[in-house]
Amino acid sequence: MIESLEAFLYPKVCDINTYLSNYVLIFLLVSVGLWYSIKTRFIQIRCFGEGMKKVFGNLKLRGGRQESGMSSFQALATAIAAQVGTGNIVGASGAILAGGPGAIFWMWVIAFFGMATIYAEATLALKTRVVDKDGTIHGGPVYYITTAFKGGFGKFLSTFFAVATILALGFMGCMVQSNSIGSNMEAAFGIPAWIVGVILVVVCGFIFIGGVQRLAAVTEKLVPVMAAIFLLGGLVILAVRIRYVPATFAMIFRYAFQPQAIIGGTFGAALKAAVSQGAKRGLFSNEAGMGSTPHAHAQANVAHPHDQGVVAMIGVFIDTFVVLTLNALVIISTLYAEGGPLHDCGAAAASTVLNKANLAQTAFGSVFGESFGAIFVAVCLLFFAFSTILSWNLFGKVNVIYLFGKKAAVVYSVIAMAFVFLGTVMSNDLVWELTDMFNNLMVIPNAIALFALTKMVVKSVKEADERTLSKK
Repeated sequence: MIESLEAFLYPKVCDINTYLSNYVLIFLLVSVGLWYSIKTRFIQIRCFGEGMKKVFGNLKLRGGRQESGMSSFQALATAIAAQVGTGNIVGASGAILAGGPGAIFWMWVIAFFGMATIYAEATLALKTRVVDKDGTIHGGPVYYITTAFKGGFGKFLSTFFAVATILALGFMGCMVQSNSIGSNMEAAFGIPAWIVGVILVVVCGFIFIGGVQRLAAVTEKLVPVMAAIFLLGGLVILAVRIRYVPATFAMIFRYAFQPQAIIGGTFGAALKAAVSQGAKRGLFSNEAGMGSTPHAHAQANVAHPHDQGVVAMIGVFIDTFVVLTLNALVIISTLYAEGGPLHDCGAAAASTVLNKANLAQTAFGSVFGESFGAIFVAVCLLFFAFSTILSWNLFGKVNVIYLFGKKAAVVYSVIAMAFVFLGTVMSNDLVWELTDMFNNLMVIPNAIALFALTKMVVKSVKEADERTLSKK
């Protein structure tokens, strides 16, 4: 009965995801990014330095306990914990396999415009958040959606978004992340997946129950450490393959505009594959426009919403231009450059040799050795996926409280822990596709609200510009 239901649903869910990701979402999210880039006069360029100073100018891995909410860096770390997930390793690998090295160029383009989108999301999350008498902060897309649209329509959109977020991130999303942890730890270290599941449930449960403050204390330390480990490993690979780095960049730019040379087929079909893969993977790597990270930025204790908006932009920059790009450079320089197993190999042939799951392991293993390469990638995936589980649980909880009240939060956490454990001991293609589908559906109400609240964001930008001028 269950198997027949899965067999019936799986192809239909796949068809929905293909239509949404290839047409509706690319159009919506690119449009939002372009719109806000123009309306804010390319704030991602004008205020990039300001954002970097706010993030790294007074960096502390111990932000201290806040009376309520989080420090600005803690909120950023929580957002990055969600953004820098398995998609940075597996997603980039899939994009390169299906769209060629040129897909990375289109990821950069999407991330550039996504920085303006995420500025708007963070700004709106702070402007529309609700603070209880005890200092508890509630903020995220559901609150700015109901600000944009009053009455029944706003309630419908916010409820639609909340349900999709709870299912996509809080339950099924955490399940697929723990599945990645369990399978990789078993492959690399021989630890049974169910033991990994038990340990994950205990650790996650401790953090979930501790609330926002405990989560913030963990992410502000975990995110810099996990990023440093991955970056160090990637830089070692690039140092060894330094002679191929110029050719690696050349391939990214060449195959962005001549994708048929490596993908095969007609120019039009190849270009569509390169652009769609880059856009699709890029959008869901940095999550700009999805409506996930505003839940974290809403918790920030800052003087003005603009202050966290520019910090949020740096999150997209770190996710795509630093972490994801480094992984892509490692893959292309070791596998696609001269001497690599995929040198001058078309995408169709490449997919028969390697797949997105082992592409990164093979790339790191080419320098570190097969065994240590697998271990290194497994450890990085452990950090990435674990941090994503923590942040996504918070994002789901915000929406559970919005729909059902604070008392429902405990029940939600228990169910979420059950999904975390199940993810380590079972693998279900339908669950992965359903997660993607609800991720896709989150975008629609979020993007509609972003367009509707343009004036509120533009006003915040003007106020920030006036404050800057008054200081001169």
